[in-house]
Amino acid sequence: MRNVATNNPFVNEPFTDYSLEENKKAMEAAIAKTKSELGRHYQLHIGAEKVTTEAQIISVNPGNTNEIVGYVSKADRSLAEKAMQTALETFETWKKMPARERADYLFKAAALMRARKHEFSALMIVEAGKNYAEADADTAEAIDFLEFYGREMIRLSRINETQPLVSITGEDNHLTYIPLGVGVIIPPWNFPLAICVGMTSAAVVSGNTVLLKPASTTPVIAHKFVSLLEEAGLPPGVINFIPGSGAEVGDYLTTHPKTRFISFTGSKEVGLRINKLAAETAPGQIWIKRVIAEMGGKDGIVVDETANLDAAAAAIVASAFGFQGQKCSACSRAYIVESVYDQVVGKIEVLTRALAVGLPEQNYPAGPVIDKASYDKVLEYIEIGKSEGKLLAGGAAAEGNGYYIQPTVFIDVDNKTRLMQEEIFGPVLAIGRAKDWREAIELYNDTEFGLTGSFFSTDDDRIAEALETMHCGNLYVNRKCTGALVGVHPFGGFNMSGTDSKAGGYDYLLLFTQAKAASRKK
Repeated sequence: MRNVATNNPFVNEPFTDYSLEENKKAMEAAIAKTKSELGRHYQLHIGAEKVTTEAQIISVNPGNTNEIVGYVSKADRSLAEKAMQTALETFETWKKMPARERADYLFKAAALMRARKHEFSALMIVEAGKNYAEADADTAEAIDFLEFYGREMIRLSRINETQPLVSITGEDNHLTYIPLGVGVIIPPWNFPLAICVGMTSAAVVSGNTVLLKPASTTPVIAHKFVSLLEEAGLPPGVINFIPGSGAEVGDYLTTHPKTRFISFTGSKEVGLRINKLAAETAPGQIWIKRVIAEMGGKDGIVVDETANLDAAAAAIVASAFGFQGQKCSACSRAYIVESVYDQVVGKIEVLTRALAVGLPEQNYPAGPVIDKASYDKVLEYIEIGKSEGKLLAGGAAAEGNGYYIQPTVFIDVDNKTRLMQEEIFGPVLAIGRAKDWREAIELYNDTEFGLTGSFFSTDDDRIAEALETMHCGNLYVNRKCTGALVGVHPFGGFNMSGTDSKAGGYDYLLLFTQAKAASRKK
């Protein structure tokens, strides 16, 4: 276990090297254990009570649809209300717990998760369709969030020592950050552990209690996290686990007068709906609800003629097709200057065609998309793309008893097409040509989104201008546009990509607190 003393610098959890035989065998054993537990039933957690419901969410392995990962009890409005009342009651005691004690629960959970790292990763391989490296990175990020936010809460609790207010004669003045209340946590399925852990742990370590409504395609991994915190000793009622329908449970809690905040990660459409519903004041509501939203992306990589073309092509393919392009940070657009366009396109084609598609548990580089709805949507966009650009690679479903699609690349795509403007969230890359690097940046900026981007160049003046003019929340130079690390790359975007809440950054916990200034006359 890492030393979690607050005066020690934060260190990111290392990734596992699966080229080492012992690590590979450890993962294979964890997958076998996960497979032995398929089809189990999972209950709601409302305070100390475990609730079984007749209505259930059935979690299916997207890589082998014959396998049911688990049957998860499904909350309705009455159970959501019960969970709300439980969270309200628990908040009255939890908010009074010292920050260090709240943080210790996160540190304990991080240590437990680290000890069972492969088990959590294996479950994501089976339930979410991630390969070894993608699942391992997800688990590592979850551990990072637990430790980073625990340290951050301790730092905020000592803000008067580390950032004292201006002193005046005759008064003692202090600033403290106090919790908001009860929040609704709605995490996504694509990072079913890391983002779920980050959103939830940030809220509870800040002194809030929460209602956790996980994504319906990956509820079992969320349940495993909630059970881990229970094992770490977290008091009942701090996290209430209530999977359920967005239309029924999600909307009900978003509009509830006692909901103080909603933390959401997902699509633009759902995020905007949550923001709209939360803006309406319900009878009995005495605050403006806070919405923390990380939404979609239409991320791009720009390559100029001075760039290392091999590195640029490799970064584009890795960013476009890592976890089948199912990342809000994924590169779904690339803009390459005319003079090197054909060279880079040729390199991208070779790398894309080398991506074998198959079962995640066998660690294929490309696996399934998450479910039938996503599968149908991506294939529909591929058909649209065939009329909007020239098909370079892929372009069809792939073999396998799951939701497999070939990594697909279109070239010579105009920037006003649907392929270039709409979020697809699958293994589809559109490439456009630009007359020069400035036009490429203009094309990159021509979007309603603004999450991640990359600029490939060896010209320092161009890099300086790109850093100023490419409009996104996370901009990378000469590297891929995916793979943000906690504490290293605070993550969140502009425009329709969300509220620019910087997950994994030093100001993130402020979103779950409110500042109270107190002054006492001497």
